[in-house]
Amino acid sequence: MAEEAISGQVDSPEARRYNRIRRWLGITDFVVGFLFLVVLLATGWSDSLRDFAYRLGLQNYSFSLFMYLVLLLGISKALGIGLDYYGFRLERRFKLTTQRFSSWAWDEIKGFLVSLVLGTVVVELLYLTIRQWPQNWWLLAWALFMGLFVLLAQLAPVVLFPIFYKFEPLEDEGLRRRLVVLSERSGTRVRGVYRWRLSEKSKKANAALTGLGRTRRIILADTLLDNYTPDEVEAVLAHELGHQVHRHILKSILVQAAITFVGFWAANWTLHYAVDRHMFEELSDFANLPLLALVSVVLSFLLMPALNAYSRFNERQADRYAFESIASVDPFVSSMNKLAEQNLAERTPSKWVEWFFHSHPSIARRLAAAHEWGKTQEAHPHA
Repeated sequence: MAEEAISGQVDSPEARRYNRIRRWLGITDFVVGFLFLVVLLATGWSDSLRDFAYRLGLQNYSFSLFMYLVLLLGISKALGIGLDYYGFRLERRFKLTTQRFSSWAWDEIKGFLVSLVLGTVVVELLYLTIRQWPQNWWLLAWALFMGLFVLLAQLAPVVLFPIFYKFEPLEDEGLRRRLVVLSERSGTRVRGVYRWRLSEKSKKANAALTGLGRTRRIILADTLLDNYTPDEVEAVLAHELGHQVHRHILKSILVQAAITFVGFWAANWTLHYAVDRHMFEELSDFANLPLLALVSVVLSFLLMPALNAYSRFNERQADRYAFESIASVDPFVSSMNKLAEQNLAERTPSKWVEWFFHSHPSIARRLAAAHEWGKTQEAHPHA
């Protein structure tokens, strides 16, 4: 209750209800996906899909693998489309979206096609390494995966994001220059500041520092620019720059590398175990793809609390940098309050919900930290 007292506000029943439904929606989606993989493996349906894919792929291994992936993703999408639509209706119910059904449906189609393209690249490379280097495939696949991961992080702002959203250079030269100077003070070079036309689909507000190297750019939602003061926009960006100053992106890549290393090792062990038990004829039998996905799902689920705790630690560091970089914490406090109201976020989730689900500290905790920092600065103005 201390954080609630400091923030001066508590969650509305509407915010509680919205976030509770969203959590259960996420849990249901996870369970459906998990059971789908288990059923495919336990019933032998994955073998039947593989055989059908070979007929569609004219017995060519690579083409048949692609057809298998199309079938797998298609069935998965069909199973989950009801939940996806419910999520869309949920946003409309709570007046958080401006998107029409036709636009949402088109985004779903585009999302499926992007997943298919990226999935095809990953899966074809994965089984190529298994076929060519069956003893050490997992090491090579891990290296390839990390290379693709970094490449995707670099290309996403210029290749993937524009598929779903429109961006244009920020016209407010005064604000643009102010944000560029703030970036330069943090030692971060950006290649541009862009207005993100989020209002075409959502009433929520957001901002981000995206890309790597030559594609690094600041993107600011029009829903943020139209409703927040320049000081508040600067406070939001200062937090994002805090991630750069503390090298959270590099550290996160290293953490991801360690996790995927363990994941590929576990996948290799599991595949060998399955082949030894005659579940599959050989490692390169792509009917085992659901088993590889299951290993990834289980590992991600088990590590989620630890990874969220690490993320919350990074977010606290980024907040601290923001406090140090702006003249007063007041714009930070007001921007957090506005974001909470505009995005219908929970200020004070229960401890276990925050521990398990949240990648950011609760808004109440972040505001408490800002107020504490402000008091310290007032007591020691030259510290």
